[in-house]
This record gives sequence, C-alpha cells and structure tokens, in this order.
Amino acid sequence: MRTSDADILIVPGWSNSSDDHWQSRWERNLKTARRIDQESWISPRRDAWVGRIIEATTQSSRPVVLVAHSLGVAAVAHAGRRMPKGLVAGAFLVAPADPENAASWPETKGELFDIEASGFAPMPLERLAFPAALIASSNDPYCSIERARLFADAWGATLVEAGDLGHINADSGHGPWPEGVLRFGGFLSQLAQ
Repeated sequence: MRTSDADILIVPGWSNSSDDHWQSRWERNLKTARRIDQESWISPRRDAWVGRIIEATTQSSRPVVLVAHSLGVAAVAHAGRRMPKGLVAGAFLVAPADPENAASWPETKGELFDIEASGFAPMPLERLAFPAALIASSNDPYCSIERARLFADAWGATLVEAGDLGHINADSGHGPWPEGVLRFGGFLSQLAQ
C-alpha cells in the first residue's frame, strides 16, 4: 500500500502535537493525511475522542491508516472495540501513554492529567481487528517498556522496541524522525500483502 492509496488519519495525544512534531510534519507532507481534531486537547474525554476517530474513519473514502501517538494510541485502542469492521487497513501506534499509570506522567503545558475525568483507564486489552505496529521507547515517561510489551501482545500488534527515544516527540528530538518515516513505509508495504 502507498500513502496515496489510503486516508492517513493523524491521532495526536494529550495536548496535541506541536508544529515541529513528526505527526504535524507528516500531516503537512503526505497529501492524503489529515489530523483528527479533538474538542479538548488538555481535558480529554475518552468517549468524545473515540467518537471523533470513528466519525473520521466512517467519512473516509479510501482504506484508513491510523497514525497515533501517546494518548492517541489509547484512544485508538478504545475505538477499536467500536469501529465498524473493514474500514481500518492498519494502525501505526507510537509511544503509547499508559493511562493506568498517569499519576507518574510529567506535567504538560502546565497541566497534570486528570485520569478520573478522562475515562481512558483501564487500557483495553482486546485484540485489534486490524493490523498494527507499536513503536515503543525504553525510557518513555508515559509508558514503561513492559507495559508496551503487554499492550502489543494483547492487541496482536508487532512491537518495535526502538531504544532510548524518550516520548518520541519534538521535545525528545524527534521532529523530523526519519527512522519513523522508514518504519511507516515498511508498515504500509506489509498492508499491501
């Protein structure tokens, strides 16, 4: 599968992705990519986020490839249970945020994550109905590598342990993220088989 064969839906995490974030760069550079906007990036609510993902997916005209980061990965996992079958060709999941351990997350944009109000915990552990790749960092402050392994196994996702990359965002030096582009290309080529 090529990028032109799919609607690439960008699913940012808590506080959205900055202009320098790899997701924002991909959105600007891939003609078929668009961001799923959320009503609130700072005070996320699971049902609202999941609803927006399902709405964007059902409105797509080509097979959908979800590209999620951080809390966006949790939103995709929750949406996977309610997604109409056959619409999603695959999900490229990067640096998952573990909502069950949100008390240890760093402050973001002067805010602490409100796990009780968000509704994202517990993390779904059912197999996804579409192929997925999970890219995880061994020193991510939002999710331990052990939890990432658990998620990948439960979701039936291919796990890529990427080393010490932090949260794989602009703050950790992954604005352009050329390795991610290569991995995404490899993931798309597997979807064509």
